[in-house]
Amino acid sequence: MQTLEQSLLNNVINIAKEAGEHLKQFYAGSVEIKMKADSTPVTEADLFISHFLTERLQQLTPDVPVLSEENCNIPLAERNHWQEYWIIDPIDGTQQFINRTDQFSIVIGLVQKRGGKNQPVLGVIYAPMLDKLYFAMEASGAFLQENGKIRSLVKTDSTDKAELTITVGSQVHAAKAQNIMAPEYQATFLEYGSGSLKAGLVAEGKADCYIRFGDTGEWDTAMAEVLLNEINGTIFDFNFSPLTYNERDNFINPYFVMVADKSVKWDKIFLFK
Repeated sequence: MQTLEQSLLNNVINIAKEAGEHLKQFYAGSVEIKMKADSTPVTEADLFISHFLTERLQQLTPDVPVLSEENCNIPLAERNHWQEYWIIDPIDGTQQFINRTDQFSIVIGLVQKRGGKNQPVLGVIYAPMLDKLYFAMEASGAFLQENGKIRSLVKTDSTDKAELTITVGSQVHAAKAQNIMAPEYQATFLEYGSGSLKAGLVAEGKADCYIRFGDTGEWDTAMAEVLLNEINGTIFDFNFSPLTYNERDNFINPYFVMVADKSVKWDKIFLFK
């Protein structure tokens, strides 16, 4: 099992930044786009970055398997034996990359088995075009490097706020969220790009929460788990239960909410039942 230490995190940050330089080169030109079986797009940049990250992580930790969104056909029977693994999304927000919004990221996380449960313990989210890098490690704090400066992300207090800022992927999701909120709460909706960057807005305190209606993969949330845990935030599904990792045949998450402050009575705000 990898020891969680600063040198490991620094190495992962450097790998993410190297991948970001490659991604900038793809972004400057035109890329080939194909549709996957689930009708989501994949570009040659996704595949190149996936291969690059996998290769670099295997050099860093030869005994730790790598699970990538673009290379995830590994049966649960095999994955069950993993005590730890890297989980990566080479481009979180491929559609944003294609649409040239700049709001996409490279995400790398480490998941370790603790007491029979798989727990994300280290995460890096790097948006090369925005020059934003979020990073966190279990019990070591959460940080944002932006424009060359690093600052610590701290717990934000959302307690008893009647007006919330909620980040979403689209106006359709905003309307759905409005419909399930208790009437005494008001929301301002902030539309933004990739899921991991919406998690970053929550961690920064620019949004109180991020609500997601629609399928995502475990690679879309693992790094956010680490980031939010370090600021007293959390992620829960529409039953207010935590997300799980590497426990099912597929990697599809239930719909979820990411929150900056887990002490808020979110079940009084979102009436999912």
